[in-house]
Amino acid sequence: MNRKKITEQLGFWVLRLCMGVVGLILLLVLFDIAEKGIGTISWQFLTQPPKNGMTEGGIFPAIFGTFLVTVLTAVLAVPLGMGCAVYLNEYAGDNMFTRLIRMSIRNLSGVPSIVYGLFGVVLFIQMMRINTCVLASGLTLGLMTLPWTITASEEALKNVPQSYRDGALALGATRWQAIRTNVLPYSISGMLTGTILGLARAAGETAPILFTGVAFFLPFLPSSLSEQFMALPYHLYIMATQHHEIETVRPIAYATALVLIALICSMNMFAVILRYKLRKQKKG
Repeated sequence: MNRKKITEQLGFWVLRLCMGVVGLILLLVLFDIAEKGIGTISWQFLTQPPKNGMTEGGIFPAIFGTFLVTVLTAVLAVPLGMGCAVYLNEYAGDNMFTRLIRMSIRNLSGVPSIVYGLFGVVLFIQMMRINTCVLASGLTLGLMTLPWTITASEEALKNVPQSYRDGALALGATRWQAIRTNVLPYSISGMLTGTILGLARAAGETAPILFTGVAFFLPFLPSSLSEQFMALPYHLYIMATQHHEIETVRPIAYATALVLIALICSMNMFAVILRYKLRKQKKG
């Protein structure tokens, strides 16, 4: 075996070792959370509101609030993000201005979530006079998810061969007809996958909703988008660090963390299954 082959094998083993270490740490964290939280989870825990200063009862308002604000995030981020990606990849020319826009979008993807939270306060609460509520939080999370959605959607569009577009244009189709019939059907699986992963990230964020609408204790569901709400990430933060009886509610905190992890993993799994089904359907 020559030197190049040995170096290649060593490199593969180093990569496998890194993957194994990361996987082991992840399994240990998940096992610890599951072991300490699974005993608290029950049907009542998932369907009842908190009681007695959140030392009893369940987390249903937090689950409902997380679901509601995630839906609002999707309403803002999905159409705007996909539309922006289609324009940048299919219509905009390759010039200094569009390159600057793409660089700005990618930089915004790495901005800390607390910055988006403060920006949401200034834009939606102070300037637009929206109260701290579900709507303000959903709009803030939508802005945070928008760069992720644009980037993922544009990368999916780039993977479609240029010949698909040229063939449709050669047959007399307009540019939009070529995009609608020959580009979007082959890129929609990647676009949706990236979007759902971005929404899963948004569902687990605390900082953007901390100043824009989330509440510490609301044992009832919001009746409109102009009311405050409970959310699983903030509920977990309070139970783990700020509650006046931390030791008493620690099992509830672990159970809340387990539910939040299950929710995010379900969204990620849904993205994988959806991508598989769409690709299989297109190949068929």
